[in-house]
Amino acid sequence: MLKSKTFVKKTRSGGVMKIVREHYLRDDIWCGSEVCTECKQESTVLQRDACIESSLCSYPHYLIPDTNVVLHQVNMMKSFCFSWNSQFHVCEPGESANDRNDRAIRMASKWYSQHLKTSETGADGLKVVLLTNDQGNKQKAEDNGLLVYKCEEYIKSLIANPELVDHLALSNDEKNEITSSKVLFPEHLPLSKIQAGIKSGSFLQGTFRASRDNYLEATVFVQGEGEDSTEVLLQGLQNLNRAVHQDVVAVQLLPRDQWVAPSSVVLQDEGAAKDDNAEEEDEEKEVTEAARKPTGKVVGIIKRSWRPFCGMLNVAQIKESTRHLFTPADRRIPRIRIETRQAATLAGQRIMVAIDGWPKHSRYPNGHFVRSLGSAGEKDTEQEVLLLEHDVPHQAFSQAVLSFLPKMPWAITPEDMVRREDLRNLTVCSVDPPGCTDIDDALHCRELENGNLEVGVHIADVSHFIRPGNALDKEAANRGTTVYLCGKRIDMVPELLSSNLCSLRSNVERLAFSCIWEMNHKAEILKTRFTKSVINSKASLTYAEAQMRIDDTSMNDDITNSLRGLNKLAKILKKQRIEKGALTLSSLEVRFHIDSETHDPIDLQTKELMETNSMVEEFMLLANISVAQKIYDEFPDCAMLRKHPPPPPSNYDILLKAAKSKEVEIHTDSAKALADSLDVAKVDGFPYFNTLLRILATRCMMQAVYFCSGMDSDFHHYGLASPIYTHFTSPIRRYADIIVHRLLAVAIGADSTYPDLMDKHKQSALSNNLNYRHKMSQYAQRASVAFHTQLFFKSRGILNEEGFVLFVRKNAIIVLIPKFGLEGTVFFDTKDKAAPNLVFDEEVPSLKVEEHTFCIFDKVKVTISLDASNVQHQKIRMALIEPVIPGVSVPAPDVGPQAKKPKLDR
Repeated sequence: MLKSKTFVKKTRSGGVMKIVREHYLRDDIWCGSEVCTECKQESTVLQRDACIESSLCSYPHYLIPDTNVVLHQVNMMKSFCFSWNSQFHVCEPGESANDRNDRAIRMASKWYSQHLKTSETGADGLKVVLLTNDQGNKQKAEDNGLLVYKCEEYIKSLIANPELVDHLALSNDEKNEITSSKVLFPEHLPLSKIQAGIKSGSFLQGTFRASRDNYLEATVFVQGEGEDSTEVLLQGLQNLNRAVHQDVVAVQLLPRDQWVAPSSVVLQDEGAAKDDNAEEEDEEKEVTEAARKPTGKVVGIIKRSWRPFCGMLNVAQIKESTRHLFTPADRRIPRIRIETRQAATLAGQRIMVAIDGWPKHSRYPNGHFVRSLGSAGEKDTEQEVLLLEHDVPHQAFSQAVLSFLPKMPWAITPEDMVRREDLRNLTVCSVDPPGCTDIDDALHCRELENGNLEVGVHIADVSHFIRPGNALDKEAANRGTTVYLCGKRIDMVPELLSSNLCSLRSNVERLAFSCIWEMNHKAEILKTRFTKSVINSKASLTYAEAQMRIDDTSMNDDITNSLRGLNKLAKILKKQRIEKGALTLSSLEVRFHIDSETHDPIDLQTKELMETNSMVEEFMLLANISVAQKIYDEFPDCAMLRKHPPPPPSNYDILLKAAKSKEVEIHTDSAKALADSLDVAKVDGFPYFNTLLRILATRCMMQAVYFCSGMDSDFHHYGLASPIYTHFTSPIRRYADIIVHRLLAVAIGADSTYPDLMDKHKQSALSNNLNYRHKMSQYAQRASVAFHTQLFFKSRGILNEEGFVLFVRKNAIIVLIPKFGLEGTVFFDTKDKAAPNLVFDEEVPSLKVEEHTFCIFDKVKVTISLDASNVQHQKIRMALIEPVIPGVSVPAPDVGPQAKKPKLDR
């Protein structure tokens, strides 16, 4: 049945627009109740005897929530099942959309009550209860003779489900109840004033980023054109003004004479929770003009990015209290005040809490309990927290996704071979880390009859199995990347593909996408071609196994000769890259040896890189560059590329100061200038200096990002010194590579295109998601390493190790322990003893502690132990042994048997 409504609307330009709305009313939607005999329904969802034990409603009843209850009480409602949807009521004159919704739901409630009463069998005692939190809606419902309760009073009346009260989001009335009368924060401006201010330039819009080290400090990133993006510094609770990490906010710049420098103090809000009336301590400091940053204050919230947060409950000291503070796992999120009657049960558990609001009278936002995740400290619980906090999609693949996998047993068919080259005769092999099952790439090298060399990079043809737009493709696009945690892998695609059909394992036929070059012995490329192919890898080697073959002069088989040819060319390619200005930076990666039964880490060491690591890397880089040029030539508007922006000059400040402290000169005018000066940076008697300098240089770099060629003009990859770059070589674990494979396949006529592939706006949006997923996976991986490092040190008592000062702060030094790839902080303003005399010089930078001065790269000796006093935020603690500073250093403890390095006996 069709109903239409016509009305006119005045446009901004003063014209008149006629609007016709059509509603198609279905007459085949039944009421769903077992008591009904009028509706011709095949099945029912509402029971005849709908008994919920309630002190308010002692009779069987159905519940109908209004729109706002559905929106704001979603966590509580997951425990109930509501089934009503009313769309076809139009607004009356002067009626808002919200009022129209309320009226529609009242009409639905009235209809349902009358409908059940007129049923032939009758609905003895069965009533319909409307739930609302809107006082006006409640009054109108009562005037219409409807049975209506506030959502909170109904939920609190439930006898058998008292725990549901904890899931209630606070109403505005209740938010005001639990705040003090003192106004702690400035009022947020309304959106209309914010928009006008942004338009006039008096306000700036940006993303709020809270500091991990200092809860009184944050920055707001203001996106600009090209290099015009800026960061505004915020300091102090009032200037932060109730913004939460990742909120989109409006900021107002303070006058220049109020601009300050970022704090040099490592300050963490980890003591007892403060009262709402507690005053914060201001840090007194002299600020040089050069160190000052644009400083501002939050004047309004444009968009909240609140999500359920993981953390732990701080149980209130007052007995029988239902109000408690929740401490999030992420230090950038403020504590949240919640009401719960399950505090005794939830103590010691990791839980999830959602924020409901943040009144100007309260130091903390208000929220409600969502669910429990398990006991704190347990590996499974901590891993779940880690994945949730970094927004890593980790649920099992749905049946809809799995339905698009190939049916087993799978084999290559004649149809598959139509547009493919048969390369099964080539001596192809893969070289990967130990235990790798998702093998993306394989290589070959052979001499041609003309004396030149043929080199091939063969990449798993994942795009053959994942077709555009189906559920499998959408899931992979959303996940964006495989996430590698210690001892666990969260796959981007189901295991049948990642570890089997797409994995280029040895001695099985696999579909590949090959990039093949003809080179001379100087590694100069003479020809390049791309082809879909079929390969049969002759060996799956680890880096160590491949290195052993290359070094063993008694081995001269085809696989070894292929590896030697690749290794020789790779060295030339690397030399050429470095001459062009490519950076060779450094970061310490650690490897855990995991006990096969307990899955605990039993050894921890930094990864050792071999020539074969570099060999594989060189050919992957070359393939990525070759493919990038090809897809850009074919599709200049929609190629998915990857760029690495040069760092702003200010990023190099710490590197330049660190080098200067050792009388070494570093040039940062270009990537080549930086690379050249790093190559010659040496200090006599300090062989590790160059590595430390490269580690510091790595910290200065910007993040590399995916982008769509039609939406950007700067393609340059700073770190690789390449004018164009993309990702082609890891489609099992990166979705960007799948898109690149599709573009390349269309370019060589091996596959057909589809609309989204050629839409630069959709490609750009996809790039943004991939950048986000990639960044979060990196953070998750680091968090996993940190957790396993804590497990490693848990049973080892106190260790003594040598390290180097990486940064100096006003009250601490950050120390790097190369043996473990571990960073930790040595604090000098500890609470349990009198603080020593500290003098901080930001220019050098240096920190004088009593009579000793610490500079970057100084060698120190520290104790390392695990501080497990705070279950949620367990920490690696470091204390200074050497240099010996009276009253500051600690004596070197005896390293007992428990601290000795365990032997691997498996």
